This record gives sequence, C-alpha cells and structure tokens, in this order.
Amino acid sequence: VQLQASGGGLVQAGGSLRLSCAASGFRLDYYTIGWFRQTPGKEREGVSCISPSSSSAYYADSVKGRFSISRDNAKNTVYLQMNSLKPEDTAVYYCAVESWVVCSDYRAGDFGTWGQGTQVTVSS
Repeated sequence: VQLQASGGGLVQAGGSLRLSCAASGFRLDYYTIGWFRQTPGKEREGVSCISPSSSSAYYADSVKGRFSISRDNAKNTVYLQMNSLKPEDTAVYYCAVESWVVCSDYRAGDFGTWGQGTQVTVSS
C-alpha cells in the first residue's frame, strides 16, 4: 500500500502546476483523498479533499477558485491542478487517503496513509 506524490517544482507567481498522487496496492476509488501542505515550523494544513464518489470536493479558502482536485480512477491517481500560484503557496504538498473521513470535516490527523510529499516553490 503506497502513495506516490509528484509534480512539484519551481514556478513563477501566476503560473500553474499539476500535482499527482498515484496509488499502488489498493484502489483509490473507495477512499477519501486529501491534499495537505506544510511549511517549516507550521502545522500541516488542509488544501483540498475529494470524496470517494467524487460527488463532493472541498477547498481551503486560500485556494478556492485557483486549485482543482480530480480523480482518474482508470489510472488510480488523484490530481491537484494549481493555477494562479502565489508565493504563499510555497510548501511541501502531501496527499493522503482514508476510508472513513468525510470531506466536510477533514483533518490531517484523521488520515492514515500518506505520500512522501512534493515541494512546490513559487517565486515572486
């Protein structure tokens, strides 16, 4: 059971990146997926969450209208499309899965399986 996050990098403010979270050893279809980010000295914060059926998606206020979460069940992968990036989006981004979490109240501590993180750096 493994999650592999990728797609991070260095981008100028206003640019875009697409993060991927690929699962191996299990099907993502049945899980709630969360994207989180963390900067040094701060707690991991929720960025976005998508329900197993993709019927609901949630976004932190700071990324609403700029980020979009989606699933590709055929590829067993979840994506986080990040547009109009800002320097304050700079962080290590993590994906996580859990079967019982409800996106309307998702918290990092409730997720049991995590990817390794991918660095996103937005220059001004």
